[in-house]
Amino acid sequence: MPRVSEEYVRKKREEIVEAAYRVCVRKPVTSIEMKDVIAETGFSHGVVYQYYSDLDEVLADLVVKINREHRIDDRIDKILKKAGDDLGSAIRKICSMLSDYMQEVGVDLMRVSIYCDVLAMSEPERVLKVAGKINSEGGSPLIYLVTSLTSYLTDIVQRKGLTPVRSIDEILQFFIASFQGIQMGYVLTESLKIEGIEGRYKTDDMFAALADSVVLMLEAKTC
Repeated sequence: MPRVSEEYVRKKREEIVEAAYRVCVRKPVTSIEMKDVIAETGFSHGVVYQYYSDLDEVLADLVVKINREHRIDDRIDKILKKAGDDLGSAIRKICSMLSDYMQEVGVDLMRVSIYCDVLAMSEPERVLKVAGKINSEGGSPLIYLVTSLTSYLTDIVQRKGLTPVRSIDEILQFFIASFQGIQMGYVLTESLKIEGIEGRYKTDDMFAALADSVVLMLEAKTC
């Protein structure tokens, strides 16, 4: 490849990654091949392979790009700092923020996230390869959330002498599993253009129910 500027290389790679995103919106990640991305870019086979050696390298950069553009670290930190010792307020505001976040990023990005989960189940070795770069580039917003909540809840539970019905780790596993379920329901009902189904799944209601469940488990008393 002729000597070119770093900016030129960055823009070319960005074009390829954006093409990959468009393909991922239309097709499950497990069924995508490098030729699909190449066709979407409009570049020749040789041009794309000058910048990426395989599809997983493209997917890694795609996930890194998504994570950078949709970080919620500051929102999480602000909520937990403002809530102080009010555990119930912290959990409910976190869940409300996640509902807003899900609607902000929209169905297309949530669909890509679900497709990536499917890839993790069907081809875990590929996901581990992609995850290596993601972690080196700052990790995901969800990982930051879990790490922050683990620290916050451990401190509050110890200082207040609370006795949660399950361990904090188990409660947060439930939290993440519920988040993924809400995400799936949101994408399905927004994607099915059928009267009586489209838009029926209310993320605000689901996250409010999740918040109440988590608070009950942590405080072991009626909300």
